[in-house]
Formats: sequence, structure tokens, C-alpha cells
Amino acid sequence: MQTSSDRHEYPAHWEADVVLRDGGTARIRPITADDAERLVSFYEQVSDESKYYRFFAPYPRLSAKDVHRFTHHDFVDRVGLAATVGDDFIGTVRYDRIGAGGRPATGAEADEAEVAFLVQDAHQGRGVASALLEHIAAVARERGIRRFAAEVLPANTKMIKVFTDAGYTQKRSFEDGVVRLEFGLEPTDRSLAVQYAREQRAEARSVQRLLAPGAVAVIGTGRTPGGVGRSILGNIRDGGFTGRLYAVNGALPEGQKELDGVPAFRSVRDIDGPVDVAVVAVPAERVPEVVAECGEHDVQGLVVVSAGYAESGPEGRDRQRALVRQARSYGMRIIGPNSFGVINTAPEVRLNASLAPEMPRAGRIGLFAQSGAIGVALLSRLHRRGGGVTGVTGLSTFVSSGNRADVSGNDVLQYWYEDADTDVALMYLESIGNPRKFTRLARRTAAAKPLVVVQGARHGAGPRGHAVRATQLPHATVSALLRQAGVIRVDTITDLVDAGLLLARQPLPAGPRVAILGNSESLGLLTYDACLAEGLRPHPPQDLTTAASAADFHAALSRALADDSSDAVVVTAIPSVGEGSVGDAALAEALRSAAAERPTKPVLVVHVELGGLAEALSAATSTAPQPGAASGPDPAPRTGERAEPRPVDEGAPADDKDAPAPPPGDARPDDAPPEGTHPLPAYPAAERAVRALAQAVAYGQWRRDAAEPGKVPEYEDIDERGAATLIDGLLARGQGLTLTTDATCELLAAYGVHVHRALPAPTPGAAAEAARALGYPVALKATAPHLRHRADLGGVRLDLADEEQLRRAYAELTELFGSPEELRPVVQRMAPRGVDTVVRAVIDPAAGAVLSFGLAGAASQLLGDMAHRLIPVTDRDATSLVRSIRTAPLLFGWRGSAPVDTPALEELMLRVSRLVHDHPEVVAVTLEPVVVAPHGVSVLGASVRLAPPPARDDLGPRTLPAY
Repeated sequence: MQTSSDRHEYPAHWEADVVLRDGGTARIRPITADDAERLVSFYEQVSDESKYYRFFAPYPRLSAKDVHRFTHHDFVDRVGLAATVGDDFIGTVRYDRIGAGGRPATGAEADEAEVAFLVQDAHQGRGVASALLEHIAAVARERGIRRFAAEVLPANTKMIKVFTDAGYTQKRSFEDGVVRLEFGLEPTDRSLAVQYAREQRAEARSVQRLLAPGAVAVIGTGRTPGGVGRSILGNIRDGGFTGRLYAVNGALPEGQKELDGVPAFRSVRDIDGPVDVAVVAVPAERVPEVVAECGEHDVQGLVVVSAGYAESGPEGRDRQRALVRQARSYGMRIIGPNSFGVINTAPEVRLNASLAPEMPRAGRIGLFAQSGAIGVALLSRLHRRGGGVTGVTGLSTFVSSGNRADVSGNDVLQYWYEDADTDVALMYLESIGNPRKFTRLARRTAAAKPLVVVQGARHGAGPRGHAVRATQLPHATVSALLRQAGVIRVDTITDLVDAGLLLARQPLPAGPRVAILGNSESLGLLTYDACLAEGLRPHPPQDLTTAASAADFHAALSRALADDSSDAVVVTAIPSVGEGSVGDAALAEALRSAAAERPTKPVLVVHVELGGLAEALSAATSTAPQPGAASGPDPAPRTGERAEPRPVDEGAPADDKDAPAPPPGDARPDDAPPEGTHPLPAYPAAERAVRALAQAVAYGQWRRDAAEPGKVPEYEDIDERGAATLIDGLLARGQGLTLTTDATCELLAAYGVHVHRALPAPTPGAAAEAARALGYPVALKATAPHLRHRADLGGVRLDLADEEQLRRAYAELTELFGSPEELRPVVQRMAPRGVDTVVRAVIDPAAGAVLSFGLAGAASQLLGDMAHRLIPVTDRDATSLVRSIRTAPLLFGWRGSAPVDTPALEELMLRVSRLVHDHPEVVAVTLEPVVVAPHGVSVLGASVRLAPPPARDDLGPRTLPAY
């Protein structure tokens, strides 16, 4: 809350860029006294009807008094915000604080304000008012306002819908011909859901405008062949782009009207007609001029392949920031700079606005790469039909984000989530700019279609061109959190392609049971061992011998698929030599036809040096579902399919929607397999096939678990209000502090977490007195930093039954490790024997609140055997958390030991999760050790750190990253 001395300071932190419903951008900022002329110009462009709705009477023009009132604010009790494109207002919103009786008021005691909007008619329907409401509500909450009131004419249905659709708790009344709406401003589950849905539609639309343009201009096409711009121009033309294509080069001779058969112009402003996307391939110093020309021509978006930005150092970083600010001022979004380009293989688009010299085959895999070089490698691997990973599995879309100054992986995820042409999403990430948002979007996307991610730069700083939020979490923790969100995390681009091929072509396995068959006993055993190593449950391999015919393979595969004791089948094949040996095409057809008869289980093929087999296996007509493809049981939906049927694109051949689109006049290949068959993924090594299968099994299990999400339990003994009062009092003493032992115990007790008391023992006599107070048997512990939680160093004595044993132990410790001042000994009552564990929670500024669990001691510290979940943790999360560590068997009766009380442990973790979730000021909690006995748990040590909570931009209004 501002004080009277700073009430008039300009609140620059309220400025924000937003994506509107149609995918364009606008800037929201406070209105100041300098905006008088802009306000008058804006009002002149508003229709008489809209003016009437705003003022409830004819109001053709603003008076000087009106202009002064609407442009002079104290930014506390009276606030006005404007949505701008370029230098022009397109919408305004204001609030005035009111008190009893609706009269103007000042001060925190008045927590209600009256709000009113006005949006230019040409921009109505773009979501301007909804975005302004989100931002003015956030401003009001910051200024201590808890409720808004608005009076609206009944005929103004659009504005009434803006309020009613916002998701806030509302009260409506009707009096004197006016609808009065009142609503609280605290975010609710519904208001957040509405906000996220609007965010998804807007960001998806902004990417769709870049990937499916009706007209493209390539700016920077050299007059001589070669060069980036000229190459991209040729790639778009040769790829069969269905829209209008223009070449732009300011150095073209007067009178030249074409370049490589494409209409050519000296400036984008000279083009007669709209341009949706401009591909910018001019030197960095010329880009601002090009952006201005595009903005003036109402270009919707830019793909900037030009280099020389943040990747080149501080000067380039400043140039990149200026580029983003300039583009957004015109309502444009940017892919890049330093981008490799974009591709859309949809038959109605066929856009290859990239440096890839050949249009990839059409398919159902979406590919996103932050690195141009890695993007090239991935495109190559998916495109080729021989070598490491083979097959005709094509792309739906490809985006190379370059420095991802604007459009990021989050935006592309929003697009893929609703894209009916994408069944599997593959992403190569070198940085995650907003991990909290990425995790939220990934969880939602993974519930509908597989998302496979490989992350580069895991052990160092990200690329210089990327703006990355600082995180305190190690890479292993981030990976665990991504897996919790349903992301299929792989380590290499080879694994990325391997998993993508399987998920795009085959149904998800129902479990980990694997049947193995083939004509090589040795290759079968390698596959068996690989399955065990990946945690799968393989059946003994079935050896068909090297004399096996195609019919033998068909029969064996049919039996394996019909066997209810298997969830997937791996077929191994080696070359056979001699008369009557099975040919590649015959074997491929045998396997394909057997799989088509029972398409409910995934089939993978491991081949060894069979030149044509992988190609023959992969030469299927489609990676999309086809009606009537097989007899027998109804085919199981493949991993990315929606529950509803997918319409066949009328612009694509009905029998070959995803095969490479032949050039005009080309016939269908003679060797194309029959209609309706699906390709089988083929791998050159058993380990790679099994690794991909294991990823699919884990993802399938996640999908089944996600279908029945857990709950965050309510505990009646939690004193949330008492904990808040205690935290406020403690924080009043300083900005950040580690609590004392007494304060830690008091705060944790408010959430039902009780810590065993440990009494200081500075002398042997004090130790004996403490033991008498606690009751024998007791433990004597050294709490010096170098000995704390290090029982292996001998700084702990347990089960001391009387004072004599206690004094003898005290003497031993001081003799071994030094004086009591160095040891800091404490006495604690013995807890029941069990397994020592550790529970931690931390709020990371980038990823959010994270709960971690592991066994205490070397298992977690040396081996890094810790499991992690995002807070708030559900009951299902807690159950899986306990079982996720490698040393979990120690909790469940390993080698004849008594199983411990894991339900009590799970409840403890749920209570800690609630504490951190309810009170974000609790930035760190450590419980160590937590002894889990056969009955109950004992918390023997605890520490809590408080600090002002980090900003939660995911709870505020929608914004683009600031530049």
C-alpha cells in the first residue's frame, strides 16, 4: 500500500504486454496526464452506441473537465489503465474507490471501488475488456480494494458477459433500469480456470497465425542465388505453399517485378494486399526498419532468422529487447531471432519457411527445438528411411524458437494441445524460461497426448540468447517434477526420436509385461536383459530359429498379441541366408498384417543389418487412425487420440493423409502397402527399442493415474489462522529468518507435526537433569554442524538407560570430539526403532514449492536418492513419493525386517505440504531425521525458514515476459 508521500509515483510495474483472443498483442499501462490527446482521439473513434452504454446518455465528446479527470490519477484511490497498440488507445478501464452510499472515498478503510470500461468498436470481440479486467483487479488488490461494483445498462450484454464470465463470486441486482454487479476480487478456482482457458486460446491462436498464414513475405531475398533469405524463399515456393508468397528486397532494381518466379517488391508496404507473416532475413542493424514497415502494413507476426542478438553478447541482448518491444508495439509476435524457421505440413498450408531444403513428410508429430543445429538433426532423423532410426513418420509442425525472445515452448504447447493434426509432441529445450507455467501446461497436454522432452545444457548455464529465471533446484529435481507432470523425459535426441516413433505409431501398453519373439536366441536374450534393466516384466524369449519363415513370424506374433498375459511384443529379426530365406518385404508384410489383426497392443521390431526391412515396415499409408482398418476387436486409441472421432481433412487423400504429398501429377508409389495399415517402429538395437517401450509403459501408467487424480486431505486439527498469526509476528522482526527451536516446534504443531523435544546439555549435570525431565531411556547427540545428522561419525549415543550410562557416554563424546562448547550436546528421549528418513520442502523462485523425501544419511546425501513432488501434494502423490526412491524396499520389510508405518509417513508429508501451500512465507522446512517405526513416526529434528513470499506471476493477470 502506498503512503501519502508516494501516492502519485508512476507504477511502472503495472505495465504489461498481453496476448488477445485473436492472437495479436496489446500493451496495458497506466493512464497519465500526458495521454490527453490520445484519450480524445480514442473517444472520437468510439461509436455513439458504445458511448451511450458507457455514460447512460448521449455523450458525443469529452469535455476538458472529463479529459482532466480521466487522465489525472493518484494511482491509489483513482486508477486508469489503457490497452494500446502502437501509440493508440484501443480500450480503457478505470476504478474509483467508494465508501458507504457509493460516495468517493480514500484510505484502506474503504475496500470497494466502482469500475467502468470503454473499448473501441473496431477492437471489440478481441478480449480487450477481459484482459483489462484481470489487470485492474490485480491493481485494486494491490491497493487494498477487495470488491468491485459496476453499473451496466441491460442492453449492454457484451459488458455484462465480461463480468459474469470472469469467474469471481458475484451478486447481481436490478434497480432504476440499471443492472448492478458486485463481485469480490480474490482469485477463485473458477476465476483461475477462466483465466487459464483464455490464456490457452489466445496463445494458441497467436502461434496458429504464425504457422498457418494466408500470405508470407520473405524480407531480405538477395538478388543473387544463395543466402539465407533467397534459400527460404525457394524452400517456401518448392514446398508447395498454398498461400500468397512475396519476395522483398530494398535493393531490387526499379521495374523488377519477380524473383525466382515469385512477385518481388522493394518494401512490404508496396505489396497490394495483406501479409500475415514476414520472414526477416536482413542484417540485425536493418531489422528495426523492417519491423516498422511490417507494423505499418498490419503484418500479424514475424519469423526472424537474422542473427546478431543476445547470443552475441550484451549489445546484442539490448538489440533483442528493443526488437521485442518494437514488434509488440504493433501487436506482432516473434519467433526468433536467430531462428531456423517454421514448418507446417498440413495439406491446406504446406509451409516450409525454414532453412530445411526439403519439406518433411506429413505426419502427426509436432517438433519444437530451441537449437537450430539440433532442429536440423531431428528433422533429418525423422525424415530419412534408413540408418539409426528408420521410417516414414512425418511431422505436423516444426518450430525453431532460436533465442525465444517472444514465442516460447509454452506458447507452442498451448497450440499443440488443441491441434487435431498433432498426436505426439517432441521438444528439445536448452532452457525453461517459466518452469511453473511449463509444468502446468505440460500436465494438461500430457493428459491428452504424449509430450517427450530432452533438455540440453543440463549441467551448466543455458545459451546466452535465452532469458532464464534463476532456479535453486538441481537438474535431477527439475526432471523429477517434469515426470510428475506426465512429461516423458529422455536424455538424448536419439531417445527423443525413438520414443516419438513408438508413440506416434502404436497404442499405449496396458502394463509392463512384454512378449519377445524372433529368429535369434542371442538377440532375444539381449532384449530380455534390457527389459529387466528398464523395470519391465518380460516373458522368456520365444526362439523361432533362423529357419523361420514369414508365416512363422506371422503366427508367432498373432499368438503373442492374443495372449492376455502380455501387454506389448518385441520382435527381433536377423538376416537369414540360404535358399528359402525370408525376404524383407515378406517379413514386413507378415508382421504388419499380424499386428493389424489385433491393434490393441504395441509391437516393436529390433532388426540387425536388414537393409530393406525397416523401410518396408515403415512404409505405411498413415500414422493416423483409419476407419475399418482391421478386423477383430475395436482398435485401442493411440496415445495422442482424442475420444471423439477425428474428421478426415477434405484436402488430403482419404487413403494417405500423412504420407508424403506427391508433387502435382505424381501417382501413388507402386510399393505402397495396403490401405489402413499402420507402420511398425523399427530399431537397430534392443536397448533402444526397450528404452522407448519403458517410457511408453511409464507414460501409460501416468495417464491411468491422472484419470483419477488424488485429493489434498483436510485435517480438522490444523490451526491455519494461528499459524498465520505466528508467522506475521515472526516476520515483523526481519525480512528473513531461521526460526528458533521453540518457534519451529510451535509452528509445526499448528499443523499437527510434533517434534520430540531436545534439551541442551552443556555439562554432564545438565545432561542428567534433562534426562530426568524427559524420562529414560534417552539419546545423547552432538549438534555441531560437522557432526549433525552424522551418526556414522560416532556423535550419537543411543538407548542410555540410566544416569551412569549417560555420564559415561558424555565423557566418551567429549574425549573423542572436544569440549561441550564445540559439540553442543543435547539430550532427547528415545523414539521407537525404525527407518530414518528426511522430509524437506522448499519454495523455488522459478519452479514453485517442492516437497522432497528420502532416507536419512548416505542414501540421500551421497547417492542423491531423493524423490520430489510439486506442492500441494495429493494423497496419491504422497503414496507414490514414498515408493519412488530406490531404497524404498527398506520401508516395506526388506530381507525380513518389519514393514514400517508408511501411512503415518504419508500423512506427515501431507501436513508439511499443507503448511507450505497455505503459508508461502514458509520458504524452507527440513525434518531430519524422521524415524518411521512399525507404528507411527517420530520427528527428531526440524528447522524452518521464513521470508517474504516470492512473487507468484501464475496467480496474477495474464502477461507476456517483460522486455
